[in-house]
Amino acid sequence: MGRYIARRFLWTLLVLLVLSLVTFALMHAVPGGPFDREKKLPEEIIRNLEAKYHLDEPFWKQYLRYLNDVLVPRIAKGEPKSLMEESLIDIKLWDDYHLRWVNLGPSYSSRSRTVNDIIREQLPVSFQLGVAALTIAVLIGIPMGIIAGLKQNTIWDYLGMSVAIFGVSVPVIAMGPILVWIFGVMLKWLPPTGWGAKPPYILFFIPKDLSWNFWRYVLMPAFALGLGQSAIIARLTRASLLQVIREDYIRTARAKGLPERLVVLRHALRNSLIPVVTVLGPMFAAVVTGTFVTEQIFGIPGLGKYFVTSVTNRDYPVIMGTILLYAIFLVLANLVVDITYAWLDPRIRYE
Repeated sequence: MGRYIARRFLWTLLVLLVLSLVTFALMHAVPGGPFDREKKLPEEIIRNLEAKYHLDEPFWKQYLRYLNDVLVPRIAKGEPKSLMEESLIDIKLWDDYHLRWVNLGPSYSSRSRTVNDIIREQLPVSFQLGVAALTIAVLIGIPMGIIAGLKQNTIWDYLGMSVAIFGVSVPVIAMGPILVWIFGVMLKWLPPTGWGAKPPYILFFIPKDLSWNFWRYVLMPAFALGLGQSAIIARLTRASLLQVIREDYIRTARAKGLPERLVVLRHALRNSLIPVVTVLGPMFAAVVTGTFVTEQIFGIPGLGKYFVTSVTNRDYPVIMGTILLYAIFLVLANLVVDITYAWLDPRIRYE
């Protein structure tokens, strides 16, 4: 297993390298530039800005410069002297020396911030929302799918699948305003917009203050985002469980006199969860790195809007930062999924 994980990490580096090259080429191929405005800037100012951010250099030299900033660690003394020295990974070594690594550069649209600042400040908020939404999705979807699968063609099956169809059919862009109007405006039980969590955080994303003031901001957006995900999980769990409980080894377990609870939990459920776990990996990467619609509806200061605005603003460093961040989460989530396969099904081995 250790050798398999090591190989996967080496492949991850190659995937990120290829992805960075493709993204870098595509964003430079799109018409327009980061300094285009409705009122065109003078040519001299544009040339100075391009020279400042090295956009006047050949494509290959810009890409190598970017890789050098991201991949090469640097040991520096004291605090950063400029935005270009800001680093996402800053580890204190000795005295006032720091190991600075992964410098994604300054944002072209937010001149006072770097891409590292944007990720450092906005990612914890999106991560909190995504984890809460995925938790709700799993707690609703898996039990609902199990009940529907075990009680096929009964009222419980029809009720569960009706809820699942509703969750799939009503997107967040419709569910969000309904929840805000009911619980935030009419009943005034929950705040309609905003986010209660404030730094400092524990373990990067868990806020120190986990009182009701935090959860009352989380409930509505997490439910709106998690309901659609729970519908997908419920339908997949039901279909997989219906297939597994008809296998020969399930009939054999029942013929040996095992209690139905053990047959379901020990034999049927574990194997039926393999397709569900497969979906949970990409789903986790998608929701924890920012969801544009949910964050816009509920006024959450997350990372989602930067996935969209960075493209419209031709903000090249932010585009690269957000794409690579999503790719890292996706690759790591898929690695965890593959490891979970071996726990769910002992027949799966990685040599």
